[in-house]
Parts: sequence; structure tokens; C-alpha cells
Amino acid sequence: MATVHEKGLEIAERVERRWATISILIIVFLAGMAAFAGIHQATMPQRTVETVDPTTLHLQGEFIESNLGSAVESDGSVTVRAVGQQYSFSPPCLVVPAGTPITFRATSADVVHGLLVQGTNINTMLVPGYVSVLQASFASPGEHLMPCQEFCSVGHEGMWGKVKVIDKQEFLAEVADKRRLSCAL
Repeated sequence: MATVHEKGLEIAERVERRWATISILIIVFLAGMAAFAGIHQATMPQRTVETVDPTTLHLQGEFIESNLGSAVESDGSVTVRAVGQQYSFSPPCLVVPAGTPITFRATSADVVHGLLVQGTNINTMLVPGYVSVLQASFASPGEHLMPCQEFCSVGHEGMWGKVKVIDKQEFLAEVADKRRLSCAL
């Protein structure tokens, strides 16, 4: 006949085996989810991949200097075009309206840069030769810092921009006078 101490040991061993089994199952499940997500993302191509010649960005095409900044499209949405280059964003300050769908289209002229708008979910890499496209909307007016978050060389720490969100009516009044809109830092 088993003693109380032996019964206690048997119960403790059963409980420990159950918790160990549950822990192993959770780890296997999470590893499986990570593997599936990694394989799925790696095998699913992007919807569109747009390329651009980084050597002629400022000379011709969509990213010429006079085409950078914010512009109102025919459907009322706003498109923002920007270029990252060592060690600045062009334009350095973007003006966008609050409460409006905004499409960010950006690329790099030289090395990989990061476009991050603090306080938002806007975060992408700017790769030379490719156009990065992000959809966004800002709920209320304000200012957001836009640092480069990919190390791009020794001047990286000074690569900052700004996104200035203004009232929609104010934006429409300002953009009516100009084809493209940006602000001065």
C-alpha cells in the first residue's frame, strides 16, 4: 500500500508532465504559426512591384523635383511623393490634410533608407530602384517627426523630416494656389 508521501509524489509528477506537455504543445504551435507566416509571406508576391531608375530620379519621370510633395487627385484623395537620399528627405517637410485618404509614394536615390512617421503605422523601407507605396489617413491636425530608421551611413542620425497635418479646408485652400504642396522646416 502506497503511503501518503508516495501518492503526493505521483500526483506532482502527473501535474508536472501535463504542464510540460501543454508547454511543449504551445511552443510547437507558435513555431508552426511562425513557419507558416514566413513561408506564406515568402511565396506570396506583392500586389505590384514598381521600379524606377535611381540614377535619373531628379531628371525625368514621377520623382522629378517639381513633382515632389502633396497633390490632390481627381477622386479627392491626396498623393505624396518623396525621395530619400543621403542625408535628407526631399521635400524635408510634407503637408497633408486631416481626415483624407493619403497615398505615400517614395523611393531612394542612393542607398536603403527608412521612412517612419512617428505616432502612426507608417513605416517602410525606401530601396533604390523600387517605389514604396503606403496608404494612410491622419485623424487630426498636428506634426509628426519623420526620421530615417534604416542606417544609411555616417550622416544617418541627422536625416530627419516632418509631416505637418493641417485641416482639410486649409489644405485645399493652400493647394489651390500651387500644383504641389510642401512646407519649409
